[in-house]
Order: sequence, then structure tokens, then C-alpha cells
Amino acid sequence: MKFPLYIAQRYLFSKSNNNAINFITLIAGFGIIIGTAALFIVLSGFSGLKNFSLEFTSFADPDLKIVPTTTKTIQFTPAQKKALTALNSVDSFTEVVEERMLMNCENKHLAVTLKGVDANYPQATIDSILVYGQWFEPNTSQIVAGWGITNELGFGIFDVAKVIKLYAPKPGTGQQTSVKSAFTSLKVANAGIFQVNETLDNGTVFTSIENAKYLLNYDAETLSAIDIYLKPAVDEDSVRPALQSIFDNKITIKNRLQLNDALYKMLNTEHVAVYLIFTLILIIALFNIIGSIIMMILDKNKNLKTLYNLGATVKELRRIFYYQGILMTLMGGGIGLGIGVVAIWLQQKHALVMITPSLPYPVDLQLSNIGIVFGTIFILGVLASRIASQRIAKAQLNA
Repeated sequence: MKFPLYIAQRYLFSKSNNNAINFITLIAGFGIIIGTAALFIVLSGFSGLKNFSLEFTSFADPDLKIVPTTTKTIQFTPAQKKALTALNSVDSFTEVVEERMLMNCENKHLAVTLKGVDANYPQATIDSILVYGQWFEPNTSQIVAGWGITNELGFGIFDVAKVIKLYAPKPGTGQQTSVKSAFTSLKVANAGIFQVNETLDNGTVFTSIENAKYLLNYDAETLSAIDIYLKPAVDEDSVRPALQSIFDNKITIKNRLQLNDALYKMLNTEHVAVYLIFTLILIIALFNIIGSIIMMILDKNKNLKTLYNLGATVKELRRIFYYQGILMTLMGGGIGLGIGVVAIWLQQKHALVMITPSLPYPVDLQLSNIGIVFGTIFILGVLASRIASQRIAKAQLNA
């Protein structure tokens, strides 16, 4: 083991008499450095974009959301409310009634999701999402609409010249002869405009839970969901059993990740796609290692014959160039990772690249990305070195 490794180190750091081989080796090492740095920078940049994108969704979501498992609604009795309030791990909770319905303004119609919330809806969330106007006042027919909805239907804040109505189908069966008999309607006034992300902005309207229950003909104990906000440093897994016990295991509890599972899946798929694309580029760069080792084998052919005649086996001679390829990969990968880490650190500290004059390009320096890049370059380097070292054959040494 020591003999092949020693010779490999000598071959790696010593110059060849053939300048072309020195040049090819230099190009191979440079390709590994650039490829490794590029892969790490791209993964770190995508991680930053992923976190940046999720911020615009997750900050408006509760820590946990209680939703019905088999039906559209859950019953929230006074006894359950008292038990939920008594949980030390729960900071606050919001009763929610949510349903799709029709919104009308001056003969323009739009299907929206009406989200009725009670007075416990967090003020911090309101301050984060509200961009114009004010939050709706309790015991009024006011709403707060998304930015996209106001643009689509053409109304503003307390626009007295526009009549805005919400329509919800009445429960029951049978053919109805008029809109009045088929729908429950409510004339509303828009008190404010919120902005979170494109999906919510174009399809969600907030109002009081009383308005939502009126439109859907829900009784006092019927809800669509309950938003749970935990106290700092509370583990959500420790709260789940208590919540299930309160509702007799008839509910499903979702965290922020589960509430946005489609977005998470999309972002993770894109992350994998980006990784595979740049890994392919890295594979192409590692072909230079194969070429460099093969050229080195041809250049050292006389030395190999001498070592063979002195008693070295073909397997040991192959190990020389196998170790040389691995050493070249580790050196180039280490330097490339160092460059990538420094580049990402500088972007985080000094905002070298800007998306807008006030918004730096988001990056995230993660140990997992370092491990992924190092593991990828090492595995590919081992394979490339193995392929190139098999070029040595006994017939070649006896020639």
C-alpha cells in the first residue's frame, strides 16, 4: 500500500519531460477545481432561493393546523376549547372557517377562497401581509382582499362606488329557480389589501369568522380548521398527542411543511435537477483525469517496466495511477470547495451580487451541500481513476 502511494505522490508533484503532459495535467486539475466550485455555488444559491421562496409562504402559516380527517368540518365544543387553552405548549390558536365561493363586483365574477378568522388571528401576521388599508373590524361586513383579486375585479379600499358581493351555495339538494334561493349572499366592503405570494394574492379573501359562518350556514361550534401557534422552543411532536386526545383522534394535524407539501416537492425536484445537470458537467470535466492518467502511463512506460522487472506486480502498478487520480481529485475538489465556501461567505456578508438595488442574491451556506459536493467529486474521481489505471496490462510491460 505504501509503495504505490509513494510513487503516486512523486508522479503527481513532479514535472514530466513532456510539456504537453504537464499542460494536460494542469487542465485536468483546473477543470476539477472549477467544476467543484461551480457545483457548490449553484447548490448554495439554489438553497438560498428555496429558503427565500418558502419565507413568503410559511410566515403566513401557523405552526400547526388542525383539519378534519374525513369530513369538511370539525366540531369545536366549549369543553375542547377549554382543554386547548389549558395546554402550556400552545401560545394561541385561531378558529378558521374556509371555503370556496363566488365574488362579484360590477358584473365581474371570480372564484375565491374566503377565509374567516376570529379575533385571535396573530397581529404579527397581519402586520406582515397587510400592504394597504386596515384589517377588517369585528362585527362588520368588511373583508381584506388579496392584491391580485382587487386588480382582477377592479375595486380599491372602501370603494363606495363599487358593490362587492360574496355568494355561497346554500346546503341542500334539488333544483333552484333563482340565484336568491340557491345562494346565500353578503354585501361587503374591502378594508385593506394584503400581499403574500401569487397563489394567495390571486385567490384568498379574509373576513371575520361570523361572516364566513353566515354565508356557509355553520353553527357556533362548526369550523373548517384551527390554527395553532406554539410557544418558542416547543417541539411540535410533543404537542400532537395532546391535540389528538382533545379531538378524540378524529383530526389531522399538519405543520408548515405539510401545508406547503406541493411547493416543497417542486423545489426539491428542481434542486435534484440542478444537481444532476451540474454533476454531468463535473463528469465531463473528470474525463480530463482519465486522459491525463493515460498520458502519464504512456510517458512513464520505461519506469513501469523497470519497476515490474524489480518485482512490482501489475496490480501494484495500477494502484500507482489509481492513487494518483484520487489524489488529484481530492486536491482539486478541496481547492474548489474552498473557493466555493469563500464565495458564498462573501455573498452573505458583503452582498456582492444583487437582484435589485436593495435585495442581494439569496445564498445559504449549508454543511449538507459541502458533504454532497465532496461525496460526488470523490465517487466520480474514484471511478475515473479506476478506469484510467486499468490501461496498464502485462503484455504492455513485457513488450
